[in-house]
This record gives sequence, C-alpha cells and structure tokens, in this order.
Amino acid sequence: MKLKWREMGAGLIVPVILIAIWQLVTSNEWVNPQVLPSPLAVVRKWMEYALPQEAYDPASMSRLSWMFSGELVRDTIGSMYRVLVGFVVGTGLALPLGLAMGSSQRVYAWLNPLVQVLRPIPPIAYIPLSILWFGLGNPPAIFLISIGAFFPVLMNTIAGVRHVDGIYIRAARNLGAGQGTLFLRVMLPAAVPYILSGVRIGIGTAFIVVIVSEMIAVNNGLGFRILEAREYFWSDKIIAGMISIGLLGLAIDLAMNKLNNYLLRWHRGLEN
Repeated sequence: MKLKWREMGAGLIVPVILIAIWQLVTSNEWVNPQVLPSPLAVVRKWMEYALPQEAYDPASMSRLSWMFSGELVRDTIGSMYRVLVGFVVGTGLALPLGLAMGSSQRVYAWLNPLVQVLRPIPPIAYIPLSILWFGLGNPPAIFLISIGAFFPVLMNTIAGVRHVDGIYIRAARNLGAGQGTLFLRVMLPAAVPYILSGVRIGIGTAFIVVIVSEMIAVNNGLGFRILEAREYFWSDKIIAGMISIGLLGLAIDLAMNKLNNYLLRWHRGLEN
C-alpha cells in the first residue's frame, strides 16, 4: 500500500511542476491571457462548466436534477454514450472476424489483403462519407467510433490466436482434442491477453474519435463544446474541456487496466 501511494505521489511531481511553470508564466504576463489563461482562470471556468446555472439557488432544484443539469455532466454523458455504443458495435464485429482469421489460414488469406488496405485509413477520413450516409447526429459519430475501435481489436485478436504456443496445440492433439475443443479450450484462452490488450487500445481509440466526430456531426458532447469555445475565443473553456477529456480518458484507462488484471489473474505474473 505504501509503495502504491509512493508511486502515485511520484506521478504527481511532473504535473505539479508544469502547473507551477504555467502559473509563473501567466502571472508575469509573459503570454497574452487570451491565448494562455492562468490555471486559476481555467479552474474557475471549469467550475462554471461543471456546475448548473442554478448553482446559486440549489434549493429550487431536486437532488437528481442538481446532479445532471451541469453542462459538463450532460456533455460527458453524451460523449460516453457514443463511445460505448460505437465500441460495442466495433468490438462485436471485430472479435468473431479476428477469431475466424486467426484460426483459419484460408479465411486469413481471403480477408487479410482487404484488412491491410483499410486499416491504415484513419477514421477521420470517413467523416465526409459518414455524413453523406447517416446525416448529422449520433449515427455518423457512432459509425466513426466503430471504425476506430474495430481495427485494434481485430488485429490483436488475430495475433493472439495465431501466436498460440505450438506446444499447447500438439499436446492437446496428442490427448485427442478435436478442432472445436482445440479452439475453445486451448487457442481462445491463450489468446485472451492479446484480445484484452486490443480491447484496451480500442476503447482508447474510440474515445479519441468521439471528440473529433463531435466537432463535426453533433451539437453536444465534449468535442462540440471545445469547438464552440474556440468560436467565441474562450481559451479558458477550451483548456477546461481538454482537461476534462484527459481526466475522463485516464479514468477509462485505469478501469480497463483493473478489468484486465482481474480477468487475467490466472495469467503468469498476475497471480498476485
């Protein structure tokens, strides 16, 4: 426990130093405050962004409306909804396809050229097509997020299945395991660490894509709010939105890391 707290404290050293330098630069007016506001100005704007407009009269609001009426809360809920739906769609398509390509050389030979052509195309390049196909709103954003999540999960799943140690496969065959049993009891469990790594990368990519898609196709969410702040030259709100995105991304990554460690507690090196 002490070691864990020590590691967390060490991780705060660099951010604290950077914030101190930032405050020094802005307090001495070495930079135009419209271009780079002070940390205190960003904190004040973040509080305005997070709290509801009725914050000065909380007695007039119910507890539930108080919790969910802040602009930041609404934007976060909108962004997370798109991330989760797009991630589920992308992963739901990538997993069976990756398992099929990894376990069958014939399927791999058929589909790998197409996958390698499409994989380098960034999701952002699909924005014009997504708007033409789906219009504006959530559907094009979910489409882009699905693409962003699809390829990391697909490639890691293929790699996991194809890189199963041959000793395990030969041992299972010597014990009389059929092809179905070999896949379900040997290849799939051995590929789980790769698959979970792909899922972690995929949800991180989905979160990046949602910010870009919200700047183009929707009228709410964290990405939309940053673009709106740019239009009005609210640099403090831009930075406040960026910090919100960073904190939310950190929370997602920590949650995925905890889930991976829990699901892989049987894996060598993670027993403790």
